Amino acid sequence: MVKLDRYIARNVFGAMMIVLFGLVAMESLFAFLAQLDNMRAQYTVWNVFLYTVLLVPKKIYSFIPFAALIGCLVGLGNMASNCELVVIRAAGVSLWRIVVSAMRPALVLVFFGVLLGEFFAPMLEQVAETHRTISRSAGGVYAGEGMWHREGNEFMYFNAVQPGGVLYGVSLYTFNKNMQLEQSLFAKRGIFQGDHWILEGVKRSSFDGQRYVVEERLIEPWKTTLTTALLRVVILKADGLSMTGLKTYSDYLERQGLDSGEYRLAFWIKVLQPLSVFSLVMISISFIFGPLRSVSMGLRVFSGVIVGIIFTVLQSLLGPLSLVFGFSPVLAVIIPSVICLVVGAVIIRRVA
Repeated sequence: MVKLDRYIARNVFGAMMIVLFGLVAMESLFAFLAQLDNMRAQYTVWNVFLYTVLLVPKKIYSFIPFAALIGCLVGLGNMASNCELVVIRAAGVSLWRIVVSAMRPALVLVFFGVLLGEFFAPMLEQVAETHRTISRSAGGVYAGEGMWHREGNEFMYFNAVQPGGVLYGVSLYTFNKNMQLEQSLFAKRGIFQGDHWILEGVKRSSFDGQRYVVEERLIEPWKTTLTTALLRVVILKADGLSMTGLKTYSDYLERQGLDSGEYRLAFWIKVLQPLSVFSLVMISISFIFGPLRSVSMGLRVFSGVIVGIIFTVLQSLLGPLSLVFGFSPVLAVIIPSVICLVVGAVIIRRVA
């Protein structure tokens, strides 16, 4: 029986890896071609290629649920087409044992995905975005690049951020309690030294009650609660952050009195991704023994794509709805998975 479990797991895992490789390769090719239109200054074909490669771990992580779904359909579907599943069932192997054997490759993918999503993908995406922004700049001009950040009544804009603690093109706007602009500052660069920031090439404009006064300084200390750890979070969008980064930044936003709903939602999507993977594998197994038992491989793959699209659309709709209507983001993320688990379990129970 152990050999049989391994045989099923090997077939399913091989199919999952082939599907994952195909999806990532296709998406990376499209991303590479799209980036070619953005070439300018020092942003050459090599830079585009490097940017695309550095984003591969993020793409792998995002495609794991779909690879598990379609890969399971393909792997078990091949065995069904060769009548291997019929022989296995005739030998007295229960359907639930086959389910467990097919779930094991999904467990490997989930473990691999957690490693990528927590450690490698966010770090490499930070490097990719920073390298792209700096390469695309010409003479220190960053057209359409950068990110905003807020700390109390001070709004900050950074043209480019290096995770190690270097800011390029720092713009600071300070408002009073009535949200009237009191002071603006631009610095060519900001460097984190020890436990504080130093701004270089500073140009400050402040209002003295009657007119704006402009001052220029070579260097100036900058007091802020912004740390290099927080910068590694600020530079990325919510879907590119690790669970730790999402938790850190959402807590920070709440302390600043800002809305953290988007980051809370992204946090729960990542936390519950293993459940999403297992639920999609469950429904794919049920399809093999149920409605897709004797259809062609092309129809199985097409059915998997449709299920994946419906799953994604449902999750994409419920997520924003949870932010608008104020219900739990956990509920928004978990509902599609529960539906897949229940439907899959019901179908398997009927044919078992």
